[in-house]
Amino acid sequence: MAHYFEIKKNKKGEHVAYFKYNSETMFWTEGYSSKKSALNAIESIQKNGPTAEIREAE
Repeated sequence: MAHYFEIKKNKKGEHVAYFKYNSETMFWTEGYSSKKSALNAIESIQKNGPTAEIREAE
């Protein structure tokens, strides 16, 4: 699969969820103190992302 989520620890030791496409990072979440919280963020993105509106900045 060309796109996937990856959870890694940042320099502060926080868990960060990265969304990658062909191994290139497209976006990432804030840092979380637990891996479970990072997994919850991924679940939220998967649940709410497909119906999110698109806005253009002026």
